[in-house]
Amino acid sequence: MNSKSVCSIGFFDGVHRGHRFLIQQVLDEAAKRSARSLLITFDRHPRSVFAPDSAPALITSGSEKMALLRATGVDDVFVLPFDRSMAALTAREFMDKVLKQQLGVTTLVIGYDHHFGRPQGESFDDYVCFGRELGIEVVRAQELEGEHVSSSTIRKALLQGDVERAAQLLGRQYEWTGRVVHGHAIGRQLGFPTANLESVEPQKLLPARGVYAVRVKDCGINAMLNIGHRPTLDNGNDVSIEAHLLGFEGNLYDKELTIAFAARLRQEQKFGSEDALKEQLWLDKERAEAILKAEG
Repeated sequence: MNSKSVCSIGFFDGVHRGHRFLIQQVLDEAAKRSARSLLITFDRHPRSVFAPDSAPALITSGSEKMALLRATGVDDVFVLPFDRSMAALTAREFMDKVLKQQLGVTTLVIGYDHHFGRPQGESFDDYVCFGRELGIEVVRAQELEGEHVSSSTIRKALLQGDVERAAQLLGRQYEWTGRVVHGHAIGRQLGFPTANLESVEPQKLLPARGVYAVRVKDCGINAMLNIGHRPTLDNGNDVSIEAHLLGFEGNLYDKELTIAFAARLRQEQKFGSEDALKEQLWLDKERAEAILKAEG
């Protein structure tokens, strides 16, 4: 087995364009050294340990993140359990106990403006010094040119309903998975039968309320999706997630549907009557069909 390994560390939520640019550098450095490539990530967001109430909703679930990381072509992905004892390690202790002793890392690629371990004001030069003492070469990664891409920027875009900007930063459309459950069948009465969805990954971020053009990945069917309180129908404070599958008829109860968000059609709004709502739904359908057709 190759005793050399090149690694990078991060939570990698979203596995966005910035992450993939960093990972490509890990692959390149590994190839130069005839070494194995390794990514180290954590089983939970660090804030969920220290301040659970302020922990962000996730862009990718654990399984989704692992699939995306493995798809980059790295040799190994190692998931560390993040707890208070892990968080208590200084950067040097982490490099010694985890990188060197546990994983045998010989080269560490540090992402732009990235820090790890219990903060003690370390700089990149400090990491280089620790590495020299421990026999780990430390390499500074280049930053992706152009705008800064971060998980927090993507979360902000999704919370504003800007799924197109989120897709540009991710390098793919944002996806969310729900299980079809029984609803009130009101959409059917309006001529727009819907699949009522309940999240199967509660930790994942749900975009802002509104109406979206989406694609159901499982079956390749175009749809429009409503997220909101259904104010015209007096739904109270309950948030409903309903997908109207364009041109589809059939029973979907208990099935899991993965939704890829293409565009936001409009914000949630209250109409004066059900007839006015129905008229708007026809307009939404036409726009959704046009947007998704243009996508191909």
